[in-house]
Amino acid sequence: QVQLVESGGGLVQAGGSLRLSCAASGRTFSGYIMGWFRQTPGKEREIVAVIDRSGGSTYYADSVRGRFTISRDIAQNTVYLQLSALKPEDTAVYYCAAASTRLFVTAMQRYDYWGQGTQVTVSS
Repeated sequence: QVQLVESGGGLVQAGGSLRLSCAASGRTFSGYIMGWFRQTPGKEREIVAVIDRSGGSTYYADSVRGRFTISRDIAQNTVYLQLSALKPEDTAVYYCAAASTRLFVTAMQRYDYWGQGTQVTVSS
């Protein structure tokens, strides 16, 4: 069992930055692929970024590539998502998730554990 708690969301103006954190507890953090997803009302949850177990490989959705950065601190059992050059369309609830698969996965169905989400609101 892994417990995930996100923090760092808030209200920011377009062009601004935020850093989201996801603190993990429970089973060995380094054994999981970690992902960030986001969801807006009436839409499906979508992948934002993924990082592999070592932190050496990452994936980004086209809509955020070059603006967002995912990283993980294995010693601190924490994964981060740095959001920069934010746009109003980035407004969503952001969720972190952990996948026990050995494969690098982006589908939300492959993730086993989820946090409660943190709201990011970008004003124009």
